[in-house]
This record gives sequence, structure tokens and C-alpha cells, in this order.
Amino acid sequence: MPGIWIGLDTAARRRNWWWTGFLTLVCFGAAVAMALSERAADRWWWVGGVGVLWLVAFFYMINRGYGRTLLTPNGMEFRTFVSHSSVSWTEIARIEKRRHQARSGEWWDVCAVRVRGRALTVPGVFTSSRWDADFEEKLAVIREYWSRAVVG
Repeated sequence: MPGIWIGLDTAARRRNWWWTGFLTLVCFGAAVAMALSERAADRWWWVGGVGVLWLVAFFYMINRGYGRTLLTPNGMEFRTFVSHSSVSWTEIARIEKRRHQARSGEWWDVCAVRVRGRALTVPGVFTSSRWDADFEEKLAVIREYWSRAVVG
């Protein structure tokens, strides 16, 4: 079985950039509000705190948008904006779809649950839509590669 790349398409990356821009505007607005409402001595702590939170969220969004996974007969190779790693199929106990919920909405991603150690989120596979055919297809391909490697 040849290697196959799993990642977001152009439209999904564009949506990710829109949400990143929205997050940036919200954080900028919060920083301006803090700068105008706080005393001079406390102002820069608040503005700096909002700036650090924005930076962490910004890198998360960019990492999520440009992350990809290479599926091979031996395992998965994760490529993100800031890291590269790999995991063998024999280290994986199951592939599961996870739902996350926040006040602003919900989203789904795919995790590779390892036999030992923490679960790894698979880059390039997430959605905020309850019924996303592209997401379900990627999940099916990952599970197919995993089952072929485990079962033989």
C-alpha cells in the first residue's frame, strides 16, 4: 500500500485563516479595552497577558491548519508547523473520533490512542461540522491503514 497524505483542503485552510483573524481581532479588542480601563501600573500586565494568550492560540491555529499526516504501511508520520514525529501502527491501540465542546461551538478531531502513553491528535483531520463527508473519509482511510497493519 503506498503512502498517502492526509491534510486540510484549500477551503478548510481558508476557513481556519478566517477564524484565526477573528481570534486576533477579539484579542486585540480585549487588549485595547484593558489598556484603556486599567491603571497605568496594572495596564501592561493585562495587555501582556492577553498578548501571550493570543500568541499561544495563534500558533495552535496555524499548527492545526497546516498540519498533515503521512500514512505508510509502517505507521503515521505527523508534520506540523513546529514539529515532526512518527508512530508505528503496532504502538496504536485504536483510532477514535473525539468531540470537543466549548461555549462557542463544537468540533471533532481524530486521535491515535497508543497502547502506552498519551493519545496523539492526528494533524490534518478536524471539522466543526457535525456531518462532514471529507472528515469521515479521512477517518475511514486512517482506520483502514491501521487495520491492515494490525490484522495483516
